[in-house]
Amino acid sequence: MRVESLKINDKEQWCKLYQGYADFYKMPMNDDILDTVWSWIFDEENKFYAIGARSSQGNLVGFMHFREMPSPLRGTLIGFLDDLYVHPDHRGSGVVQSLFKELKSLAEKKDWPYVRWITASDNHRARAVYDKISVTIDFVTYQMQSK
Repeated sequence: MRVESLKINDKEQWCKLYQGYADFYKMPMNDDILDTVWSWIFDEENKFYAIGARSSQGNLVGFMHFREMPSPLRGTLIGFLDDLYVHPDHRGSGVVQSLFKELKSLAEKKDWPYVRWITASDNHRARAVYDKISVTIDFVTYQMQSK
């Protein structure tokens, strides 16, 4: 398995995986959303990135979306992991660990002191992995509707 930045010709495989991710979180997905997110990945003005894990056959089996964001109290930029998904057939095979290893390497290169993320409280399988590679912080997440 190898982990690398997504390539423009990965769109079809990425779309299938991203649909699976949306289905997992019971979020509606459509072509407009897929096209928008895909464009962010390749927009050099946008500090939004994507890496993918490939099987030995070269197929995309998992991905991470992450971005740079300011941490004002620290006066520094940090990383924020937005999305992580591994195809169900490849879970438990080390894909997540490989993605996190690459994310950590990229964070070091970008001089981010850490990467932050959130997950659903009932996402027990993912949390079991996260608990081994990171620490939780004592904050509650809120979301205010603007429309």
